[in-house]
Amino acid sequence: MRYSLLLLAAGGLALPLHAQPTQSGPPRTGVWAPIDAPTLARDYARRGEYEKAAFLFEKLKSDEQTTPAVLPDYVATLQALKRYKDAEKLLKRASKQHPDEGSYGVTLGAVYAAAGDQPSADKQYQRVVGQLTPAQVEPVAAEFQKRSLPAWAERTYLRGRELAKNNTEYAPQLIQLYTQSQEQDKLLAETLHLVERDPQQLPFVRNMLQNALHEEKDFDTLEKILVSKVQAQPDVSAYSELLLWLQVQRHDFAGALVQVRALDRRTNAQGSRVLSLAGIAQRNRDYATAIAACEYVVREYRTGPNYGIARQLLLQTREAQVRDTYPVDQAQVRALAADYSSLLTELGHTPDAAPVMRQLANLYAFQLDDKPKAMSLLQAIIEMPRASADEVDEAKTTLGDLFLLKGEPWEATLLYSQVEKAHPEAPLGYEAKLRNARLSYFAGDFKLAQSHLDILKEATTREIANDAMQLSLLIQEGTAVDTLGLALKDYAAVEELVFQNKIPQAEAGLDALLRKYPGHALTDDALFLKARLQRRTGDYAAAVTTLGQITANPKYDVLSDDALFLTAEILDENLNDKPKAQALYQQLLTRYPGSIYVAEARKRFRRLRGDAVQ
Repeated sequence: MRYSLLLLAAGGLALPLHAQPTQSGPPRTGVWAPIDAPTLARDYARRGEYEKAAFLFEKLKSDEQTTPAVLPDYVATLQALKRYKDAEKLLKRASKQHPDEGSYGVTLGAVYAAAGDQPSADKQYQRVVGQLTPAQVEPVAAEFQKRSLPAWAERTYLRGRELAKNNTEYAPQLIQLYTQSQEQDKLLAETLHLVERDPQQLPFVRNMLQNALHEEKDFDTLEKILVSKVQAQPDVSAYSELLLWLQVQRHDFAGALVQVRALDRRTNAQGSRVLSLAGIAQRNRDYATAIAACEYVVREYRTGPNYGIARQLLLQTREAQVRDTYPVDQAQVRALAADYSSLLTELGHTPDAAPVMRQLANLYAFQLDDKPKAMSLLQAIIEMPRASADEVDEAKTTLGDLFLLKGEPWEATLLYSQVEKAHPEAPLGYEAKLRNARLSYFAGDFKLAQSHLDILKEATTREIANDAMQLSLLIQEGTAVDTLGLALKDYAAVEELVFQNKIPQAEAGLDALLRKYPGHALTDDALFLKARLQRRTGDYAAAVTTLGQITANPKYDVLSDDALFLTAEILDENLNDKPKAQALYQQLLTRYPGSIYVAEARKRFRRLRGDAVQ
């Protein structure tokens, strides 16, 4: 016999257990056990012992050699031994025995290619595609993809589409294929064709495009195509929906407003979709678009269900705009307070007016330094007979902030704790717990603060979880080396001054901290806060200089992207140095591709570059 270890026994093969390649444990010499020949053959093949594998494969019955479990390893063995003719004969026999297995024909083509006969391989692949049955489409395409032949996989799906007489058949598979092969033109054409024929596929298409598009030019191409499609086929809402989604992804809220107004009218949403966009724009600090969206709803739907909501969101957006315009214009704050008062008069002191009363109280407390008037408004909400429990507890939370402003932390924590207890597993309760954590942080009780934050890091509300995580990391950073947290106590005291709107005292505190603790782990945090306060008071050049201390020092890598973006923003919005701002936005896109500022930086860069806004 060719191999002395191989014995025929009981109509099959047997090996000493110690000779079996898959046997584990100590050898058991002299003990014989039956073995599965195909398994042993495959094992030899996968270990590269092709002569032994071929010998075993040849001993199998003809129909066993061509089963899906055996054939791939048998063919791979023959190819490894360069026995291409034998592999060809085997595959031709397999195809006759299993005519429904279209993938065998692909494997035959691969054998021709391995033998160096590419024309025969291509002819065989063409034969497979030409003889496809509907049931063979997906396995054949999968076999082509497994062999890194995406062009033939594409032909297979397109032939399957012809057989199905449906020009959207296999669209998801083709989209996946084009994504993997990075054929962006075909990907865009296929996705747009799919959503035009089947708008229900919009979520799938958005997801695929989100994964497939990475380069700025790809986003530009898709936007141009969609604008053209919307103009040519305004009745195909899927194009408008996709364009709206793309513009929101790119933070082009002004362009998105054009689309959402048309979609809102078409779907008879009475302004609700426009207000949804307004909220997104406001959160991303595009106040001009948010205001325009709210004004549109106020103007067009005066008798609709969203009129009151639009009025309130409009004032909230204007308030956010005033707060983020440096230095804060007190005349604008007073005008805003007058508008809130006017809306309150219109609504009356009813439960519907509670959010307006709370916003007005915030203005009086934090901008106009009129705490008694603010507390009076909040107390009125708390005592309002038919006010919702949520509104009452929101008012309690804000009232707690006011007691903190007045230097009465015990009153503040009492109110926060009431809200926590009333909403233990709800965002409002989490927000109150975060306020309690912040209060403990201000007081220098970092262990108690951390115990609150450890719970909040698992909060279901992402913003609260993120805020909790940031404060937790700050405490860990501030106490890692300085276990007494002396510098952190000084820093927390500064943050309390900022909360109380005592900006000059806060700036003085930061300067003292930086002198007292040079090179401390909190230095970058202190510099970043100092720059924000300098901007807030209108000292823009000083803010840029302070931020430069962060961006120029590799040690401050955690806040580097924050500092770079804020520098670009100040140059853009406050110092009107557009060329430098554009260069910094581009630098951020290049150096920090994973930054949370990427989408906004890209939008601003394109605007400064002069790209046309559709």
